[in-house]
Amino acid sequence: MGDGLGLGDAYGTTLERIKTQEGEKAKLAMTTLMWICYSERPLLVDELCHALAIEIGTTHFNNDNVPATETLLACCQGVITIDKEASTARLIHHTLREYLCTHHNLFPRAHLAMAEACLTYLNSEQARALPAKPQPDLTSMPFLKYCSRYWGTHAKRELSDHAKSLAMGLLEQYEDHVAAQSLFEQILEAGDSLKVGTRAQFTGLHCASFFGIIDVMTGLLGMDGCDVNRGDSAGGTPLIWATRGGQGEAMELLLGLETIDPDTPDNGGNTPLSWAVINGHESVVKQLLNRGDLNPDRPDNGGNTPLLWAANNGLELVVKQLLDRGDVSPDKPDNDGRTPLSWAAIEGHESVVQRLLDREDVCPDKPDNEGRTPLSWAAGKGHQSVVQKPLGREDVCPDRPDNWGIPPLPRASYNGHESVVQKLLDRKDVNPNKPDNEGRTPLSWAAIQGHELVVKQILGRQEVSPDKPDNEGKTPLLLAAGNGHQSVVQRLLDREDVTPDKPDNGGRTPLLWAAGKGHELAVKRLLDREDVNPDKPDNEGRPPLSWAAGEGHQSVVQRLLDREDVYPDRPDNWGYTSLSRAANNGHESVVQKLLDRKDVNPDKPDNDGGTPLSWAAIQGHESVVKQLLGREEVNPDKPDNEGRAPLSWAASQGHDSVVKQLLDREEVNPTRRDINGHIPLWYASRRRHEAVVDLLQAWKPPIPALFAVEEPQASLPSSSL
Repeated sequence: MGDGLGLGDAYGTTLERIKTQEGEKAKLAMTTLMWICYSERPLLVDELCHALAIEIGTTHFNNDNVPATETLLACCQGVITIDKEASTARLIHHTLREYLCTHHNLFPRAHLAMAEACLTYLNSEQARALPAKPQPDLTSMPFLKYCSRYWGTHAKRELSDHAKSLAMGLLEQYEDHVAAQSLFEQILEAGDSLKVGTRAQFTGLHCASFFGIIDVMTGLLGMDGCDVNRGDSAGGTPLIWATRGGQGEAMELLLGLETIDPDTPDNGGNTPLSWAVINGHESVVKQLLNRGDLNPDRPDNGGNTPLLWAANNGLELVVKQLLDRGDVSPDKPDNDGRTPLSWAAIEGHESVVQRLLDREDVCPDKPDNEGRTPLSWAAGKGHQSVVQKPLGREDVCPDRPDNWGIPPLPRASYNGHESVVQKLLDRKDVNPNKPDNEGRTPLSWAAIQGHELVVKQILGRQEVSPDKPDNEGKTPLLLAAGNGHQSVVQRLLDREDVTPDKPDNGGRTPLLWAAGKGHELAVKRLLDREDVNPDKPDNEGRPPLSWAAGEGHQSVVQRLLDREDVYPDRPDNWGYTSLSRAANNGHESVVQKLLDRKDVNPDKPDNDGGTPLSWAAIQGHESVVKQLLGREEVNPDKPDNEGRAPLSWAASQGHDSVVKQLLDREEVNPTRRDINGHIPLWYASRRRHEAVVDLLQAWKPPIPALFAVEEPQASLPSSSL
């Protein structure tokens, strides 16, 4: 034992104590330990309890035999525990499992006992009474799912005449049994072609072939009407299921039949050979390739040939076996235009790549439907050793762009693959400054992702323009600043040929992008530059402070406010100030910082006459409203260009707490009419904001309710923030 001296003795003593319990307790405890130790997956508590209630060979499952969980725990005397989160029963420590599995005499023929128990459960009256329909309700038979999936796994290890008899009894009418549907649904994979809610049509031969139980298969094949080529609802034949399970003996048995078709595909177009390759069963592949009556180059519905699957999975021996055939095309693409070489490059299978490149009939630079070559894929994935192989070929263009105009170098740059970047930069035929269709260079892509070392590598090339903008006018510095990569920002700022205040097509500078995204360290590095204007507005008239305030980036706002050359009350093209933006979005701390400034007008209206208080009222930001109402120079009843005061807006939006704050102010007139003649109560009533209506109607003197004329519902200002 590896977990402490004397553990084995302690376990032995405990087991002896368990086995000396009176009555059925000892048997129940040992059977519990057997199931927990040898089950193919952790058993749920209700599964385990049903397993323990099975009387092998009986046709009726007696629910009265199902033990309580407390009984199990008591009988096992502390060596098992219940995982409440997963609802499973498990041993108290992994060393106990090692001990139990080492002492085989404790559970003689465990797998046989478990196989017979599972088959007895499946052959019970209750199981047979369940309808064989998609996604059956197994509430009454919780152990059926496990039995359906694993009875054959246990039986494959140990099989008696009795177990074989039970299996034949189940499989003779298997297609109509709920176990067939349960097994089918459990072993299907995402790639299997099957409509939801379809009956399995899974026969006994399918099942026995999947598990590879030869004696049972032989018995079924000897029955009248057994169709060895019959497909289930996913199109899988018994041979396909034997192949998928890697059951070599079962395959050999089936392939020896005169009526067998070794090339019948399933609904997804996958043949037995395809499945053997997909699952990496090399010996099975060899078995199938020895047949002369199958097509080794047959594609599935996605255009994937066995060779392509082998290349994708890195099965060099299988690739060799297939390439040695004269009837396999080594360069045949799938429906996406990707060849076996492309897939080997994508997955980084160096030896397979080399084997394919050694073929004269393989094009090493063949693009797929996206225009991406094997080199492009390998570079993007960072497979350095694979990249080196096509780079050594004269018939490979190392700077070939794909459909988006992106060559291999920016693919590697974007993903930060330094070694691949260096290999490409070492090539004279690679342009390190080449823009893609969006105008982005390799440097831009590295800057976006913050790969500082790659940025350094690219900047080492003299022909690289470090300030080259893309089609949106965004320079590498701007992209790095906007994504908060402060180390890249600094590296670019250290270049004399970089303009640190260069705006994009929207007039937004690197500082503005960093401020708007809240990247404080990048903001600091930019503000340290004398040639950066900290108050430079974009095309909408919004300076960095406006963006930072609107997004609530308190620390960035403070850095900008600390600058004497920043005007904190600058309005944008719509007249919105930084305070208006912060108030509209409910950023209390930013609002307070701006209110603390003497050069900020807390009641400044925008082009539509809306004040910061109006915007806070519209959005229902109670605490911001309170902050603004605390200022003497704020008029709590100031109307906008539509004649609507903050109370009108708060009432129409149903913000009762804001309405209450405003009604507490003597200066607020709750009967103020806007340019349409409507008072706040009218808006609250039309929107059915009952709490607000109650507040307004409680105001003294009473507010007149003049609602005789139907009017359209009010909406927010057209130029909302």
